[in-house]
Amino acid sequence: MKIDSNFDGGNIEVVSAASPERVQLSIRADSNAEEFRQWFHFRVLDAKATPGRFEIVNAGATTYPDAWEGYRACASYDLKRWFRVPTEFDGQSLVITHAPTQETIHYGYFAPYSLERHQRLVQRAAAASGCRVERLGGSVQKRDMTLLTIGEDGDDKRKIWLTARQHPGETMAEWFMEGVVERLLKRDDPVTRALLEKAVFYLVPNMNPDGGFLGNLRTNAAGANLNRAWLAPDAASSPEVLCVREKMHQTSVDLFLDIHGDERNPYCFLAGCEGNPGYSERLRSLENTFEQSLVAFDPDF
Repeated sequence: MKIDSNFDGGNIEVVSAASPERVQLSIRADSNAEEFRQWFHFRVLDAKATPGRFEIVNAGATTYPDAWEGYRACASYDLKRWFRVPTEFDGQSLVITHAPTQETIHYGYFAPYSLERHQRLVQRAAAASGCRVERLGGSVQKRDMTLLTIGEDGDDKRKIWLTARQHPGETMAEWFMEGVVERLLKRDDPVTRALLEKAVFYLVPNMNPDGGFLGNLRTNAAGANLNRAWLAPDAASSPEVLCVREKMHQTSVDLFLDIHGDERNPYCFLAGCEGNPGYSERLRSLENTFEQSLVAFDPDF
């Protein structure tokens, strides 16, 4: 049996695997940010040789230990179909109990969204009519910061921005963006046609390609929490936010949705912008209309 995480989005350290009956693991902290650790994704080779008990010994010392209550880890044999497996938390250790039926299996905090899949999404969008792909700049480690623009701009068009995965461990945010991109590229869809008659969409599916590749929970390669960098983004520590914000100033913004997930909350939710200095009664009314529309159209809300 071999356990490793030396791949895109991987994160685990082997504490002890001398006995297949007692495999002890540890979650590595984010790059240059010791205060953040929660995301894990590891692979087990010769998996059928193990009784299927994996103990993450530092789960109680992670950033959000209460998120483990009632949690079940994700597993996959092919990185396409993911399923939940029995998982218990005793306040200190997280124990995954699952006997694999194939020789190779992956376990993850959430279903991973790899940089390879991200690049395939960008390529599909680039090949579609009505979508423009633009490199806004580079990340700390010089990975592309990619903008997808869907729709034709015009003075009478609303400018709608969607960004996702500022926090790389919130992989569900990019799964969401994949669905949005694919829906907006369906020109025979009446909803899509109606939207594109009134708006142009600016989409950044992955705000933090370095953090995702490195297996971080919260930060980029420099240890910056990009969600806290928007007031004063820095070319050295937060170039990802800097280049996106500069483009926003060029296009203007009528609506900005920043897609996140959550470690503790397994449900869909909406967080408003009440804390913004420019928050007004007009924005409150628009926000309320948006919320009520979600409630009307999506029973998950």
